[in-house]
Amino acid sequence: MVKRILVPIDGSSTSERGLAQALELAHELKLMPHLVLLHAVEPPPTVAEAGFAGGWSDLGRALREQGEALLARAKERCEAAGVGAETDLREAAGRVADVVVERVRNRDCDLVVMGTHGRRGANRWVMGSDAEIVARHSPVPVLLVREPRPGE
Repeated sequence: MVKRILVPIDGSSTSERGLAQALELAHELKLMPHLVLLHAVEPPPTVAEAGFAGGWSDLGRALREQGEALLARAKERCEAAGVGAETDLREAAGRVADVVVERVRNRDCDLVVMGTHGRRGANRWVMGSDAEIVARHSPVPVLLVREPRPGE
């Protein structure tokens, strides 16, 4: 039985599709599972690379505020759909995928629903795939939702 669904949110169109799928699934299950909306703050390699004039604490604060805003909008969307949700903002020391897997375990989630870019070939090799890492290491099932390809 699915009672808690973890939904990673990063503001991308694919994470928006993941949230939409989680809401649809919540309604279809008729058990109205609780959604755990997760945003992992991913700091840039260096402040200089980010082109941020302020210090690291200013950039970190800005990234957390942006994450909190993303989560608040997602929670409002859940509430409007009549689905219970809570938010979880975490700082990623490494890969976002590691944060997702850790939160699945610590929040007693039964399912992960997340968007994926569906990269292939060299693009996937260069960009990596957090979704693939989550699918491989998650202790619970993972539903990956991708953007439709042109013509689909």
